[in-house]
Amino acid sequence: MDLLGEGASVAVFEEQRPRLFGLAYRLLGSAAEAEDMVQETFLRWRGAGPVDVPAAWLTRVITNLCLNELASARRRWESYAGPWLPEPVLTGDGALGPLETVEQRESVSLGLLILLERLSPAERAVFVLRDAFGHSHAEIGDVLGLDEAHSRQLHRRARGHVGEARKRFGADREQHRRVVERFLAATVHGDVAGLERLLSADVVAWADGGGSTAARRPVSGRERVLRYLGGFGLRPEAAAVTAVIAEVNGEYAMLLRHEGELRAVMAVEIDDGRISAVRTLVNPAKLAFAAAQLM
Repeated sequence: MDLLGEGASVAVFEEQRPRLFGLAYRLLGSAAEAEDMVQETFLRWRGAGPVDVPAAWLTRVITNLCLNELASARRRWESYAGPWLPEPVLTGDGALGPLETVEQRESVSLGLLILLERLSPAERAVFVLRDAFGHSHAEIGDVLGLDEAHSRQLHRRARGHVGEARKRFGADREQHRRVVERFLAATVHGDVAGLERLLSADVVAWADGGGSTAARRPVSGRERVLRYLGGFGLRPEAAAVTAVIAEVNGEYAMLLRHEGELRAVMAVEIDDGRISAVRTLVNPAKLAFAAAQLM
């Protein structure tokens, strides 16, 4: 490919692979599709001629591949059975890059990834490149084939769409962990009174089961969510479920296993000390990446 030789070219790509995966995941909300985009980028890298700045070239290629994928993915999401949630990724080992600051953790949180679904593909790309990866508008313009002023306009529009609904995640990680621990204990043991103390009055619960094994519509309000969650510990299979707390998408969440297999990931959003949102992923296809991380 260049004067360094094929082996060195592969080494250059492998050095960039984690960053490329993290970028593709933030753009798509799917670990499986992000892996596909990274592999396609690698194939194009192998077939390219001399490249002056590999990182910039690779960023441009994978971003535009993801933009093309977003167009078809949006059609799939519109026909998806039940609520659509992003695929969970275990981040304790740095799978999505460093998550040392509030901003870095926020950039991969399930809550923010859901908000990004409000954006057009171009707005989402500018938002991610700017806010999560710190690219200048000149650099973003080069990646997307835009002038700098257009990039700034798209970024302002993206921030406006996300705007008021955007929450700051991870402001108090220890408080979040304590709430998750209490929520886990109350859910597993069917402690309705304990759950009631944890939930906000306007809490909403979503469950992504691909339309087959979970509620197809969000459950809203404390009383309805209590009924929805409170029966979990009464199910016959509950005694065989093991639950642990792990870092998922930069936040503490619950992993539920049955007979050694990952069966669900439950994540909560906290507002003023109470749980304002519960997101449960039980779709086996969406749990595959996290399950593989546990092996």
